[in-house]
Amino acid sequence: MGKSKQTGNHNNGKKKNIAKTWKTKRRTKDLDQIHADMIPTTAAKLLKQDVDVDVTGCAQNYCLHCARYFVDMKSLKDHFKTKVHKRRLKKLKEEPYTQAEAERAAGMGSYIPHKTVEVKTQPMEENME
Repeated sequence: MGKSKQTGNHNNGKKKNIAKTWKTKRRTKDLDQIHADMIPTTAAKLLKQDVDVDVTGCAQNYCLHCARYFVDMKSLKDHFKTKVHKRRLKKLKEEPYTQAEAERAAGMGSYIPHKTVEVKTQPMEENME
C-alpha cells in the first residue's frame, strides 16, 4: 500500500471560502441596475466620463448594456458583434421585476403581464485618433 497524498496538508481551513471569493471577483451589475443606467440622463453621464487613469481605456470606451470598459474603440466595436453582448441585449428586453408586480402576482391586485422594452446597441462616436 502506498502513502496517502493527503499527509502533511493541514492548510484546508485557509481555502474554505475560495469558491465565494471567485464568484464575487467576477461579479457584474444586475439587470435592474443596468436598466437604471439606461435612463437617458444617467446614460449620458456614463458614456461621457472624464478621463480616469485607473480604469481600462481611461473610462472612454464603455458598453452601457454590459457595464464593461474597453481599451479602445475597435475592441468596443468588436464587442458589439459578440454573442455575450447580443445575449445581454435580449435579457434587457424584459422590464425589471418590481415589488408592485410581486404583490399583484400574490393576489393583491389584478395581475398585469410585464412589458418588453426596446433595447438597441448604444450609438457610437467615430472620433478615433
